[in-house]
Amino acid sequence: MDLFNTQSITFEQPTAMLRACHGKVQRFCRQLLMLEGYLKEHGYNTVANQSIGQIRHYFNVAAPLHHQDEEEDFFPLLLQYAPEARATIQALEAEHNTLHRNWDELNQHLADLAGGTPRQPELITRFTAGYDFHIPREEQLFELGEQKIPASQLTAIGKRLAARRQS
Repeated sequence: MDLFNTQSITFEQPTAMLRACHGKVQRFCRQLLMLEGYLKEHGYNTVANQSIGQIRHYFNVAAPLHHQDEEEDFFPLLLQYAPEARATIQALEAEHNTLHRNWDELNQHLADLAGGTPRQPELITRFTAGYDFHIPREEQLFELGEQKIPASQLTAIGKRLAARRQS
């Protein structure tokens, strides 16, 4: 670990930014997996409420933007330079739909927790397992893109990703 490495990831490095989003997804998934035990020990309190609020915000706002970044910008560009990735891209896009459906169910469940609705840990397990399967396969495409897509093209999609967040 380099304590003095203050370099931050920017949209000028879109594949690094996409990986950073995956890191956040994984962190929030770990929190979700700890939630059941926390609630059994402490009940639904301020800490649980704040954590659930952050998780819900991320998956309601940032995660859909991340998938949009991939589907509208990165994947089409990758196909121009690596057409052999078509089948994997189609599978990943289908997984995005499944991830969104799983989130919709889990999101409602998380919203209901404050009201004392019975817990359904299988929703969390299914949701987190989906990302555990999805992320490593997607990151292989990021590596392929870094190898095959010209840097100027990556920079151009990085600008589109940044602009998407300003609108």
